[in-house]
Amino acid sequence: VAVTVVAAVVLVRQGRRGAVTADGEVRTAQTQLAQLGGESAHLLNVSLPSVVKRLRDGASAEAATAATTAPSDPQLRRLLEVFAAEVAASEQRAADARAECAKAVEQLARAADDLDLLMTTTIPAALGGLRSGGSADTVLGGLEPPTDPRLRILVDSIVREFAISERRGAAAQAASAKALSRVQAKAVSMLADLREMQDKYGEEVFGDLLRLDHNTSQLGLLTDRLALLMGGRASRAWNKPIPMESILRGAVGRIAAYQRVRLHCSSTAAIAGFAAEGVMHLLAELMDNAANFSPPIDEVHVYVEERTAGIVVTIEDSGLKMADAAMRRAEESVSGRMNDLAVLQGTRLGLAVVGRLAAKYHLSVNYRPSSRGGTGVVVLFPPQLLAQQRSVLPEQTVRTEQGTSQEQAARPEQSVRSEQAVRPERTVRPERTAFPEQAVRPEQTVRPERAGTPAPGSAGPAPVPHPPLPAPASP
Repeated sequence: VAVTVVAAVVLVRQGRRGAVTADGEVRTAQTQLAQLGGESAHLLNVSLPSVVKRLRDGASAEAATAATTAPSDPQLRRLLEVFAAEVAASEQRAADARAECAKAVEQLARAADDLDLLMTTTIPAALGGLRSGGSADTVLGGLEPPTDPRLRILVDSIVREFAISERRGAAAQAASAKALSRVQAKAVSMLADLREMQDKYGEEVFGDLLRLDHNTSQLGLLTDRLALLMGGRASRAWNKPIPMESILRGAVGRIAAYQRVRLHCSSTAAIAGFAAEGVMHLLAELMDNAANFSPPIDEVHVYVEERTAGIVVTIEDSGLKMADAAMRRAEESVSGRMNDLAVLQGTRLGLAVVGRLAAKYHLSVNYRPSSRGGTGVVVLFPPQLLAQQRSVLPEQTVRTEQGTSQEQAARPEQSVRSEQAVRPERTVRPERTAFPEQAVRPEQTVRPERAGTPAPGSAGPAPVPHPPLPAPASP
């Protein structure tokens, strides 16, 4: 019994000591756990945000961790170091990406600026220089090159290709103008021969000759139209003022529907010689347009008024009113802004010629609805085109040299064709025209009535007025 009691006491004491030891270990573990929890909370709430802030401010991973209170637990310290290294690497990648993005944005902005410069300045300046006759190398030397080498190559290619196209177009246009000048000279010569034949042969062929005369005048209108579009000049030139009435009659005589045109002119004004042919051609184009776009049984009326601002010529037809879009196109054509052959539509070239002549002589051409139900065209001739002498009839015209400032001025007497440029005065012949406003050519007072009556059917078109023929333009 005693031994048992002693053993029990020993065991109890050992259990108590074990319990005390275990209780101490538990308290130590609880303390360590509490400390670890505090360090973890400090790491999450203080250390990691502080490290991230320092890294974003540009500090390195080592500097960021050194400036932060490190946890006592080695695992937490390791976690802090790994986190700082990864965040630093991420920040570096983000900084590199931002730098690349900024560089790309800068390059894109430069490219956009280069494109704007290309579209608004470089290309228009290059095309303008080439159209004015400059070579590709000269034009490229005067341009501000783009910074992008690819755009520089593009500009160089565009300029050189356009230069080739311009040279090709200029060569074709010059060849066409030269060929047309020869046709113009032949047409003028034919007109002179036909008018000489009208005096030389009898009444039996007068109608046929007159019809040929009128057809040749229409041919002259067509060739002059093409020549002016090609940059050439008209087939005739005058060295003296032409009365306004003769200008109108000469214009009427060049169109097919001359019998439908009624002239109302009491003006004694005269157009200066240098502008007479251009004015005559412009009025012929407008009259022809009015006659073509009105019913074949209706008349075209032409009125002349003298105003302080100059001479006003109004051409009215009785056709259908022009639509708004057609009116805008017509006004744009006669404004002189559509000088490029590429924008011309089909065979309607007359208004483009009107625009060129209006721009050359500073004329004002405007469309408006006509009181006769159709369309009216109002042409204002400024005072600088009017001659000082109001009633002087031209007696001779001269050949002119292309490209000189004296294209419409008189040449020395040796250049005047004595047989065609100056025609003798003639006596009076009764009018054959179907309307009273149109008489005969202004340079002749009118032919005397010849004996006999023309054969039936031989009478040609009614006599149409023509100013005196100049010498043919040199080819």
